[in-house]
Amino acid sequence: MLDGLGLKQDEDFKSIYLDRAGDGPAMVQDGRAAALWGAGIGWPGFTTMAQSAGGARFIVPDAGEIARIREKHSFLKPLTVPANSYPGQTAAIASLGSWSFVLVRENLPDEVAYHLARTLHSIEAKFCEKLAQACETTAANTVAAAPDVKLIHPGVLKYFREIGVVK
Repeated sequence: MLDGLGLKQDEDFKSIYLDRAGDGPAMVQDGRAAALWGAGIGWPGFTTMAQSAGGARFIVPDAGEIARIREKHSFLKPLTVPANSYPGQTAAIASLGSWSFVLVRENLPDEVAYHLARTLHSIEAKFCEKLAQACETTAANTVAAAPDVKLIHPGVLKYFREIGVVK
């Protein structure tokens, strides 16, 4: 996203790479870091910041910046963080991002990939009840987010065809 705006992560910012993502909010709160980068609706670091005494200020690209980023990185898709996803966040936030993917070796047997996809996607609703971020982890979102459906493992495609998200 940064280079889509013409920014250089290692030149325009002082990046701090954490061993544990959970350390980030405390670093912002005590001044060791200026900001926190994260992803996913309900991301714990953002929740911690939003619950803190100072609250959180979400910095997102505007519509023109989103267009510039997408020109360079078409795999990033528009997304909306619904209102009230975080404490104090009363309005929806337009941004962009990518869906989570499970990456496997190219020679993973089709049947293994099929069973992995079936196991994950047959419990989408139950998974969503347990974890807010999982509500986005759907077969339909995977297909929509893939830069090319041909990049989806053949075993996974077999399952997606069975459930009707791919023809």
